[in-house]
Amino acid sequence: MSFYEKGPVRIHYEETGSGFPLLLIAGGGLNSTISGLARGPFDPIKEFKGEYRSIASDLRNANDGQSSGPLEIDRPWDS
Repeated sequence: MSFYEKGPVRIHYEETGSGFPLLLIAGGGLNSTISGLARGPFDPIKEFKGEYRSIASDLRNANDGQSSGPLEIDRPWDS
């Protein structure tokens, strides 16, 4: 289990496989977690681990996620 930390922001992420990096973004709003990727039509982590270095993360403040940190309503892109 890996975390990226900067100030009050803590992002949980996982890397799988090797090769060219592929960023996996979980959908689902406040349910956007790494574990949620496996509940879709296919599991991209398993599907691409043989060809790519897959990088997935929990959305900050997702209900079941491990990422945390403040989100500024006026400037969410800076957070």
